[in-house]
Amino acid sequence: MSTFTVRVSRLALPGQQTHNATVFPLAYHCDECPDLVAAVGWVLVNRREVLANAAEHGAVLFRGFPLATAEDFDAFVAAFGLPNFPYYESLSNAVRVNKTPRVFTANEAPPGVTIFLHHEMAQTPAYPSHLFFFCEQPAETGGATPICRSDVLWERLRERRPAFARDCEAKGLRYSHVMPAENDAKSGMGRSWQSTLRAATRAEAETRLRELGYSWEWLPDGGLRATTPVLPAVRDLDDGRTSFFNQLVAASQGWKDVRNDPSRAVTFGDGTPLDRDAALTAAELGEDLSFVIPWRRGDVALVDNFVTMHGRRTFTGTRKVLASLIAAQTA
Repeated sequence: MSTFTVRVSRLALPGQQTHNATVFPLAYHCDECPDLVAAVGWVLVNRREVLANAAEHGAVLFRGFPLATAEDFDAFVAAFGLPNFPYYESLSNAVRVNKTPRVFTANEAPPGVTIFLHHEMAQTPAYPSHLFFFCEQPAETGGATPICRSDVLWERLRERRPAFARDCEAKGLRYSHVMPAENDAKSGMGRSWQSTLRAATRAEAETRLRELGYSWEWLPDGGLRATTPVLPAVRDLDDGRTSFFNQLVAASQGWKDVRNDPSRAVTFGDGTPLDRDAALTAAELGEDLSFVIPWRRGDVALVDNFVTMHGRRTFTGTRKVLASLIAAQTA
């Protein structure tokens, strides 16, 4: 049996936040680890504690571990023993490219596109419980990933915009967007309806939409406008906290391309329009509360998707950030 020495310590990050006596994000630094096998062994021993920390703190950053490739990242994630959520099974509207069955590129939107804060796939009925990100290559400039504690945002939104918060909680939200007939890599939401719905024909797409409770409209250019059923705007967490669990900020601020207008992207569940000023307040609070991860090569971030929102800053040069999703487990 091989033996190995792994030493890992807590890392203090510039700008690290404290909310309710917990730091955000929690960060680990690998001080000594000979190879990937040893890193995987460390995860196997410590995964329960790490996952508990992710739930409490909202996100965990791993720095200095011996990870360099998509395959290394895959092995690191697999060691947590959590169920994979393959991207092709999702209803996400972003174009992504798989590197392994478990690992794929983060949103392939052009470098000049800002991806606003959101909970991953909260605009769909099926979403992951956790996300892992891996920095294979940081951008030349920019390209950081902002993360925001959604439970803290919800507390402050209730204070600043109580009527809006009550409507969010009581009415829920509905999202609407247009999927193109072919993948559009120039857009942050350019995934085709065939890929999104795993459908080869319009009839198959309509069957899938009907099963999901969506309404839809076929457009002259072959695109498909789909509108979700009512989805929750908040989520009660296991420890009594409540998170602002939705895609309201991203949809109302950033769902924009040649097919989509953010002003039409999201309404309350009863079809009434959002208070635009209140929605802007939510976006501003998210920006104020964001911790921006300044990626270094080999970094991994574990994000509890029920607690923490994430986004992407614009960048220059080549940025290679990979992702892996964990399926939400139901009772």
